[in-house]
Amino acid sequence: MLELNMENIGDIQKIAHALSSEERLQIINLLNSRNMNVNQLAESLGIPVSTAASHIKILENSGLINTELRPASRGSMKVCRRNFDDIHIQLNSKMNFKMNTQNYYETEMPIGHYIDFEVAPTCGMADHEGMIIPEDNPVHFYSPDRTKAQLIWTRKGYFVYKFPLVIPVNATIESVQFSMEICSEAPHYDNNWPTDITVWINDVEIGTWTSPGDFGDRPGKLNSKKWSETTSTQYGILKTWKVTKKSSTIDDFHISDVTVDELGVLNNMYMSLKIGIKEDAIHKGGMNLFGREFGDHPQDIKLLMEYS
Repeated sequence: MLELNMENIGDIQKIAHALSSEERLQIINLLNSRNMNVNQLAESLGIPVSTAASHIKILENSGLINTELRPASRGSMKVCRRNFDDIHIQLNSKMNFKMNTQNYYETEMPIGHYIDFEVAPTCGMADHEGMIIPEDNPVHFYSPDRTKAQLIWTRKGYFVYKFPLVIPVNATIESVQFSMEICSEAPHYDNNWPTDITVWINDVEIGTWTSPGDFGDRPGKLNSKKWSETTSTQYGILKTWKVTKKSSTIDDFHISDVTVDELGVLNNMYMSLKIGIKEDAIHKGGMNLFGREFGDHPQDIKLLMEYS
């Protein structure tokens, strides 16, 4: 779910503009069933490829879709996927922790607030001003300065977070989802650098996503000019792991048969999230995690829970 409020007026304007076109609404509808490249979308809508590309750029700038460059028979192709199932616009100020009458609980965790980790060079963390710990020295990941991080990276290992649960004791959990901006980790950057990134919730393995690369071909939309001028990682891809009563998905695509009842959500006052690269992963390209002031998406690691 995309959550907006009156502190995000610019984002609301972008969303409204993106949804004001019938063709762009048709593109979003087509992406409900599967990912498609620009040529496929143009053919489905009966419009020129150049027109489809213009619509895709507007939808991408609004954050409603993401695109990835993938190898094709001739060069590369831009593959599009939808980002959100729902859009909620709150017409008052945002609250960091909130429960509403729709029985949703939502909170965000800054990326530097991990409670356990394992890292290996290349590794480090940065904010808008640059590096905040010495690079490639894992001991500095214990530093109190980690709470200021807006970008953290490692070539292998994991990070563990604990999210407080402020929900009724007699609640029935319907779904749990975590979303975050993330990508692979390569020296400097490499758009073709796959990594198998796995998520565990309450120590239960949910599923693995293969990041296609470490993206630095353009500045991240939120990055400072100082960082944008470097030859380093600039942005990631917003990914959502979701567990329901039926199964687990990544961006609504089935990844495992793990259900929310297997997570033991109500056994503790918190929920643990582990993000990492398994020792037996096929692609071990490392990972970057982005905070709300870095990359393309203004959010930290977001927990959204539905209950009845």
